[in-house]
Amino acid sequence: MELIHNLLNAIFVPSAFVALIFFVPTYYFIKFLWFIKRSQRAENVAGKVVLITGASSGIGENLAYEYARRGARLALVARREDRLRAVLENARRLGSPDATMICADVSKIEDCERFIHHTLDHFGQLDHLVNNAGILQCKLFQDMSPRLSDLAPILDVNFWGSVYATHFAIPYLRKSRGRIVVISSLAAWYPTPKMSFYNASKAALNSFFATLRAEFGPDIGITIVTPGVIQSEMVQNQFKPEIGVNGMPIQSTESCAKAIVDSACRGDLHLTEPFWARSLVWIQMFCPVLVEWFLYNFLVKRSAGAAQKKA
Repeated sequence: MELIHNLLNAIFVPSAFVALIFFVPTYYFIKFLWFIKRSQRAENVAGKVVLITGASSGIGENLAYEYARRGARLALVARREDRLRAVLENARRLGSPDATMICADVSKIEDCERFIHHTLDHFGQLDHLVNNAGILQCKLFQDMSPRLSDLAPILDVNFWGSVYATHFAIPYLRKSRGRIVVISSLAAWYPTPKMSFYNASKAALNSFFATLRAEFGPDIGITIVTPGVIQSEMVQNQFKPEIGVNGMPIQSTESCAKAIVDSACRGDLHLTEPFWARSLVWIQMFCPVLVEWFLYNFLVKRSAGAAQKKA
């Protein structure tokens, strides 16, 4: 067996590298042509039923407005009733022919079952499930509470909330040959300091839903979205002040939401928004040592030095 592995190491790896050099340009050319074809045959969501979690603010709120403009019927889910009601009314004004709201916590499995069943009772179908709800905590791992169980809510909301909702929605999405839209994050690929549990929760989303895509085949489409820094409550209240990246360009939630709905209607497998942020993933893939050196020196070491000066 060891001889077989040595042979594969000597032959397979160099052969695969050479094959990729010739294959990748052809692959991306075919992918571009396929992108054009999908764009011409984009799904019309008018009259279709779209359920959005975390719909009371940020990307989720603007996804509700974008789907509403296209005539979709909406089921909006979030914990804050007052904010959710305002989003519901705005969505109706923007063109949604029928919309309902469900106050729920996606980290609770019984709540997820309830809002899926409420949607089916109200509309009789489900076409798009948008798993958007998420929370963020920015802190160095060494500074976190000794009770690491206190960090469970990050995974409960960011990962398990999407898993629970998807589990209960599968039979209805199969019936409609619908789509799951997963709002992950560029943080799934990028080891940004002070975001260890958030990064891990988003990486888990990517892996889980990529696996589901292989399991479902053409029965249910899955679009995994990895946004960069998007204007939202999380970015304004936690990310910017804690991470210290005030000079980074931030994309508006409106343009991000439009790109996400366009991508879902095209049937894309993945979307990184803004587009230029893909280059950060490529740099991380090919130069991880350089990325980690940069992040440590400019986000951790510099931050520690600034804190010492203030003290």
